[in-house]
Amino acid sequence: MTSAPQQPALLPLLPSGPHGSRDAMTCLFRCGNACDRPEPNGSGNGHLRDEVARVVQRRSLLKGAGVGAGVLALGGLAVEPAAAAGPARRGEGRLGRVDFTPVPPNRRDAVVVPPGFRQDVVVRWGDPVLPGAPAFDAYRQTPEAAARQFGFNNDYVGLVELPRRSDRDRALLVVNHEYTTGTLMFPTGRYDAETQLRIEMQSHGMSVVTVERGQVAGSWRRVTPARARHNRRVTIDTAFRVTGPAAGDPRLRTAADPTGRRVLGTLNNCAGGTTPWGTVLSGEENVNQYFDASDGIPAEHAESFARYGITGEGRGWSAVDPRFDLSTEPHEAYRFGWIVELDPLSPGSAPRKHTMLGRFKHEGANISIARNGRAVAYLGDDERGDYLYKFVSRDRYDDSGRPRARAHNKTLLEHGTLFVARLTGDGTADGVYDGTGTWLPLTSDTTSYVPGMSVADVLLNTRLAADRRSPTRMDRPEDVEPNPVNGRVYAALTNNSGRGTAQPADEANPVTSSQTRPALGEPLVTQSGNRNGYVLELIPRGGDHASTTFTWNVLLVCGDPAAQETYFGGYDKSRVSPISCPDNVTFDPQGNLWVSTDGNVLGSNDGIFRVPVSGAERGRVQQFVTVPRGAEACGPLVTDGGRSLFFAVQHPGEITGATFEAPASTWPHTDDFPRPSVVVAYRSR
Repeated sequence: MTSAPQQPALLPLLPSGPHGSRDAMTCLFRCGNACDRPEPNGSGNGHLRDEVARVVQRRSLLKGAGVGAGVLALGGLAVEPAAAAGPARRGEGRLGRVDFTPVPPNRRDAVVVPPGFRQDVVVRWGDPVLPGAPAFDAYRQTPEAAARQFGFNNDYVGLVELPRRSDRDRALLVVNHEYTTGTLMFPTGRYDAETQLRIEMQSHGMSVVTVERGQVAGSWRRVTPARARHNRRVTIDTAFRVTGPAAGDPRLRTAADPTGRRVLGTLNNCAGGTTPWGTVLSGEENVNQYFDASDGIPAEHAESFARYGITGEGRGWSAVDPRFDLSTEPHEAYRFGWIVELDPLSPGSAPRKHTMLGRFKHEGANISIARNGRAVAYLGDDERGDYLYKFVSRDRYDDSGRPRARAHNKTLLEHGTLFVARLTGDGTADGVYDGTGTWLPLTSDTTSYVPGMSVADVLLNTRLAADRRSPTRMDRPEDVEPNPVNGRVYAALTNNSGRGTAQPADEANPVTSSQTRPALGEPLVTQSGNRNGYVLELIPRGGDHASTTFTWNVLLVCGDPAAQETYFGGYDKSRVSPISCPDNVTFDPQGNLWVSTDGNVLGSNDGIFRVPVSGAERGRVQQFVTVPRGAEACGPLVTDGGRSLFFAVQHPGEITGATFEAPASTWPHTDDFPRPSVVVAYRSR
């Protein structure tokens, strides 16, 4: 038995910039340098235990110790252990079962997968999506072409099966386009400012691309647009229908839409989820950065806009579209920051913005069906010091297969109750960071539970409403997904450089100083705050997602295994891959957790990792993918019976100083400049 290590003497804290783990170029284009400003949450809410130590205390690192039988039994949940990694049967290729050699940390300008696996680029920025779209030419871009081609910076990846038997080898790949990086998109001086803005505006949104299976099990390829009747591009000009109790509220009405029920476009779409009824949910995240204010922000909106980080210093879009000027159209800002739902099987249908799921910096939304048949959506607000949310539908899911069942299911997110999470720690005497939690109701579609705020008030200003309920402030809660095998919920908490200074530590957010690595191979250094992030495991009471109580534990304290603060579910730290800044999560058919990262501070490129969540292998982090220089790994999806891993390579080469003519990456190496792309990895033998 290996005894728990002693806490190290506290080292002098080294100075670090507010951007934490991301390159400054990414901070500028992705979120408008949000970290340069004070945290929007000034409520002072929710610290579990002020006396928690500065560094994580844990018990024995004996392999397989997990978090203890007592914790695993909480909630009475019967857990089927995920299969341990072992030799693959010939030709099987299922990623949850197959053994592989972990990819070592590296700084290559390439997608790297383990020996015995292949990876193919499925679709790139600029590839034609709609029939008649021109072939991509960086020197001949137009707004009209961009609206028919695959957009820039792909994030969420979903795959929806086609219902006809004749299409059994085809599926619809649904992808978000989060933001644009003009410095890397355009040859210097080639386009005037207005044309460039219009191209960037059309390069946001979503794409639906038909794909088909390749000859090797697990491989997929893009179908040409002329043979793909379901292909679609959703852009800044696409009309969305507003649903739920806030639809038509005066704050959603504008000169162009006096009804408050029809919004053009979707912005900064980050993660998402595919529903049991075959639609795709997409989260509008850093929408605050798109609005200018030519004559200042109107006073009546100042409190709301401040809580959402809306400053009026936008991207200049108001120069070509006046609705993005808050001085004249302040209500336009309320029309973004929602969960949107797209039906890829109905390419002519209007996508919807669901007000019932609240308005904040949505990372995504993922659905489970509770025991009583109600749809439960888990949500994260990707901001330092903001909250975890859950929605429970009023009506029940219809799995009968009747003709009207799907139409009914597509209304489930319009009525129900929205909750926010409060986590309570039970102390660290047991050496485990765990405790209990409660889902606090904010509003139903008919009744507000926040005094002084109406139902519409809560949904339009969800952050302000949640502040009044005293939930627990978290370290950038991003993807929050239920595991379909064990019924537990896993939340990626990416990082928080202000933990321990702007916000004191608590049992759910225990790290106040982290060890990072300036470059691959250089010694670890200590920096203030939680720089490497966590993965939180939530266990609904009785295994029922509709329950309003749960237990929780910190499954992973991410970082270098050599760092004192790290923890890997009790697994032997000498046998895991370094992991930093978890962002998105998914699961394979065996119930293993797959984690993608954004902003690795350990000197290596970002990547994707497989992590068993039960049994002797619980917490064994193994790196399966690294992405190219400057890129973020997004949207991991294990599909096709566990044979395929789809993922998005977002913003390759987004490194300070890089330009179109002098790129820091040329991946996928089809051009002399980088092109964000979606990739599929699979077993090659």
